[in-house]
Amino acid sequence: MTAARGRTGRPPLTEERKAAIRLEIARAAVGLFIAQGVGATTGEEIGRAAGVSSRTVWRYFPTKESCVRPLLSTGIDTIAAALREWPAGQPLDEAFDGMWAADAGLPGPDVGALVRLTRTEPGLRAVWLQTHDEAEPAFARALAERGGLPDDDVRPAVWAAMLNAALRAAVEHHAYRTDPRCGAADTRADLETALRTALAAAANGIS
Repeated sequence: MTAARGRTGRPPLTEERKAAIRLEIARAAVGLFIAQGVGATTGEEIGRAAGVSSRTVWRYFPTKESCVRPLLSTGIDTIAAALREWPAGQPLDEAFDGMWAADAGLPGPDVGALVRLTRTEPGLRAVWLQTHDEAEPAFARALAERGGLPDDDVRPAVWAAMLNAALRAAVEHHAYRTDPRCGAADTRADLETALRTALAAAANGIS
C-alpha cells in the first residue's frame, strides 16, 4: 500500500499575513501616488515598491486606486468596539480615549496626504467615500448593541450617519489645512483636536 502523500508547496498565508501584505501594498501605492501621480503609476511599480509581484497586487485589489483602502479603513473596527463600550452619560469624544492614547486608528501623515489627493483624483475620491459608506453599518450595529435596540430601529442608522460624517469631515478638514505646500505641519495633536471637536458636535444629536 502506498503511503498517502503529504501536502507540498508553501503553507497557506494566515489572515494576519494577508492583512500585512495588503497594508504594505497600500503604503507603496500611496507613496507612488504622492510622488508621481495616480495616472503615472502602474500596478507593476506598486508591486516592486511593496516587494511583491504585480500578480499579487491584482490578487488583492481590482484597481490601482483600490490599493489604498487598507490605509483608509484603519480604525473602523477600533471605533466600532469603542462605541459598543461607550458608557451612558460619557461624552462621545471620551469614548475614544483609549484610541487617542494608543494611537490606534488615527490616520497618519500618509493618510493625510492621500486624503489631499482625493480632491483631484476621482478614483481615489470614490474609494475614500466607499470606505466610509461601508463603515456606517458597522457603526450602526455597534450603537444598536450599546443601546439594546432592535434591528428595525432607525435611530442607530441615523446616529451612525452623523458620526461617520463627523469623522470624515474632521479628517478632511485636518488634511486640507495641513497641506505641506502651505507650510502647515501635520501633527497628531491637531488631528486629535479636530476629531474631538467633530465628535462633540455630532454627539449633540446622539443619545
